[in-house]
Amino acid sequence: MSTEFELPFRSDTQLTEVMRLRVQSLQQRGLKRQDGERLLQPNEAVYRLDFSKQSLRFSHWTVQLAQTGHLTITATSQLWTPDLTNLMTRQLLEPVGTFWRAPGDARDAPVNCHEADAHEFGERIAEMAKVRKVMYFLFAFSEGCSPETVDCSITFTVDS
Repeated sequence: MSTEFELPFRSDTQLTEVMRLRVQSLQQRGLKRQDGERLLQPNEAVYRLDFSKQSLRFSHWTVQLAQTGHLTITATSQLWTPDLTNLMTRQLLEPVGTFWRAPGDARDAPVNCHEADAHEFGERIAEMAKVRKVMYFLFAFSEGCSPETVDCSITFTVDS
């Protein structure tokens, strides 16, 4: 028998701030980023999933956008340890999750996404959960989307 297990993405404000300070420090000193380093963009924030269970199978996404906008979610690999190293582009996983609400969409209409990519992305997260207790993500907000207008979770099935 299997049960559903929903995990909400949680904003990691402390890590987001540390990454913003890295950008600010480089700008103030007139320095360039390390070769291959991925700096946090102004429209991005770091989110996390904390896995209390490891043996998961992806079920579905629940993404709510309160208004017109575009949300792109990029996962980081298990090789990134944010307390020790800067984020490098090679540590970003593909595919990304892309979700949007177009102008004219009814408020109760489901959020649009690239379904095949979103499903593959969910399966990759489930695979990563087998080896990680925490996983970090970059949320990029655009076209009217903001952290205040997004509610996002991922649901897995767990065999019991």
